[in-house]
Amino acid sequence: MNSDAQPWISVVIPMKDERENIAPLSSQLLKFLGHRKETQFASFEILFVDDGSTDGSDGLFLDLVQAHPEIRVIGLDQNYGQTAAFDAGFRYAKGKLIATLDGDLQYDPADIEKLLPLTREYDVVCGRRERRNDNLIRRWSSRIANGVRNVVIHDGIHDTGCSLKVFQRSVLDRIPLFTGMHRFFPAIAQMYGYSVTEIPVQHFPRVHGQSKYGVGNRLFASLYDLFAVRWMQGRCLTYRAKEIGKRNVE
Repeated sequence: MNSDAQPWISVVIPMKDERENIAPLSSQLLKFLGHRKETQFASFEILFVDDGSTDGSDGLFLDLVQAHPEIRVIGLDQNYGQTAAFDAGFRYAKGKLIATLDGDLQYDPADIEKLLPLTREYDVVCGRRERRNDNLIRRWSSRIANGVRNVVIHDGIHDTGCSLKVFQRSVLDRIPLFTGMHRFFPAIAQMYGYSVTEIPVQHFPRVHGQSKYGVGNRLFASLYDLFAVRWMQGRCLTYRAKEIGKRNVE
């Protein structure tokens, strides 16, 4: 890839102690993105954000960077959480479009293809897990959180916890992020006037590693943050402005 060319897409993946998933996930991404041979889709990048892993992931990441010029790794000096990892990836990403994905192998990177056509009409396209392959507690906690969220902030999204999303770059250059706010990407984008939609995607059981979320830091934390988002909705600056009577200088 020409390092001076802007990639047509950047795929940002936060990783925390997912050593066994690094090789298969990078292989899947390279296969999917490498098959898009059209001229305008020739360049792409994959950004792994290492959120303070302690499982020896760094050695595998270094090997990937040396072997594949399309892969970049952003290392955080300690574990800051998923929102910070996403934010770091967004700041380093160069793509015209920015896709997000978890590092748990529960999504098929090829499903990004389903979201791409909708980026012609929408600023944010969200995946919606069609058949959720998680345990009963996680499914019910997410269902409750999603239901309450829609009642309070009316974002119209059924599965905000699905990490498979594609953003226009302008959205992520504009919206502010705070700890825990990755759960509310659609609502925050809508606050600033961006259009959002969702489409069904596949979801698979976790094979390696352990989930970083349980009822306490998924359901209760998201409900706590919900009120912050509701407050932001009522205080968000959404004005439009233009300069009037600008003098022409020859």
